[in-house]
Amino acid sequence: MGARDEIYYYFSMKKSILMIAFAIVVTMLASCATRTQSAETGAETVKPIDLPLTRGANPAIAQSASEKSSIPQIGIQHEFGTAVPYARNDTLQYAVLAGGCFWCLEAVYELLPGVIDVISGYTGGTIAAPSYELVSTGVTGHAEAVLILFDPGKVSYDELLSVFWQIHDPTTKDRQGYDIGPQYRSAIFWLNDDQRRAAEASIAQEQQHWPAPIVTEVAAAGPFWPAEQYHQDFYRLYPDYGYCQAIITPKVEKVFGK
Repeated sequence: MGARDEIYYYFSMKKSILMIAFAIVVTMLASCATRTQSAETGAETVKPIDLPLTRGANPAIAQSASEKSSIPQIGIQHEFGTAVPYARNDTLQYAVLAGGCFWCLEAVYELLPGVIDVISGYTGGTIAAPSYELVSTGVTGHAEAVLILFDPGKVSYDELLSVFWQIHDPTTKDRQGYDIGPQYRSAIFWLNDDQRRAAEASIAQEQQHWPAPIVTEVAAAGPFWPAEQYHQDFYRLYPDYGYCQAIITPKVEKVFGK
């Protein structure tokens, strides 16, 4: 097993041990900081992360970051344990997608111009207010998913779906790489008939590009339960973390370029 495969395997075991560790870290540190080690003293220092600078983002990514920073008041209001209401009194719209680990989808979509905000969470299950630990057992029926708030005047639902097919494998049932279980299934949870029709048409069009049948679930969206705070904005806060480098960065670069 190569070094890259070892990283894949290590982080695929539901990330439980690492999640506990990072829950402690995020509790101790500011949510917008990452840890660096001092070579001279071995003491930990804290510095803010700015993804467009640290990853050398292209202009599209920088533009998206600028857009989001200039409109902080209309993001998704969320709290762990409370479902996000889908009704809005503005022209912005929601999309709910699942395609493996939610860190991956969140990382890509929050950089897409026209996307206002993205949060990670759980949907499609049978119990209310699920925790990561419960969802990771695979028995609650929830999928790790993202709730995307977007401006349809700047990015269309069809364009969101086009990116969706680029960043996961829709032909593997209940699995993305070494992440295995129904919580990692490919799914499009529609919020209205327009989204349902768009999802069905997109699958039909996309099928020609895949050698195996697309198994993406298309279902009406149920309650979207935000994930714990330490899951939110994970790639933006910890871009140099092992899982991020091995799994997420290639997806970001596939969409936006290096």
